[in-house]
Amino acid sequence: MASGSVRRTSNGTALTVSGRRSTPEGSAARSAASLVPVSSMPNPMPLHPVATRVAKKGLLDKVLRFDDEVHFLKSWIEKPLATGAVMPSGRILARTMARYVDPTQDGPVIELGPGTGPVTEALVRHGVEPRRLVLVEFNPTFCRLLRTRYPEATVVQGDAYRLRPLLSSLMKEPAAALVSSLPLMTKPLRTRVRLISDALHLMAPHAPFVQFTYAMVTPIPKATSSITVHASDLVWANVPPARVWVYRGR
Repeated sequence: MASGSVRRTSNGTALTVSGRRSTPEGSAARSAASLVPVSSMPNPMPLHPVATRVAKKGLLDKVLRFDDEVHFLKSWIEKPLATGAVMPSGRILARTMARYVDPTQDGPVIELGPGTGPVTEALVRHGVEPRRLVLVEFNPTFCRLLRTRYPEATVVQGDAYRLRPLLSSLMKEPAAALVSSLPLMTKPLRTRVRLISDALHLMAPHAPFVQFTYAMVTPIPKATSSITVHASDLVWANVPPARVWVYRGR
């Protein structure tokens, strides 16, 4: 039977104007198709195992980054001057900071204000072994997160602006580098100068003190005679754009 209206041409051929027209052959074909087991139908081509792992890792990275941003934003709302930034450092900025660290240089690598760990991750990817990392973080929630992600690293909960008394008993050898994400521009100049003085005391000669800032001027005055200063190009890809400053003892 045909569904819809059927007209016949002058030679008797049936045409379906609307709907479908059933024929014995069509009905048989549809009946045969309905009997084909589902298991015999072709499945979509499966992803290669490597592609599957990459896809899962990409999704996991996005979830972790979003979770980190939520943690960071919550911390900033609670203590804006202590956190300093609304979001964690971007990956390009983190890689720029890590490039100033020589992973072959002996000694621990100190990181101040690691937060959720974007710069920490960049340091590890750059070749710094996690067991060499000394992570100084004030926020207890971030400390727990860092201990979970980097169990081999030494996580110290405390005030990084009191660096020398905080780490003197812990350091068994001079640090190869110090990397800081502290919001220095929110602190008085006297506090900033004391911080870099404490840092130079803990580091090997000419080791880099790496600091980023959203400001266009150096957080530590260039007129300080005991240090040299180098500035990176502006990292436009970061939000907001930032610059990396590198200080070394003379």
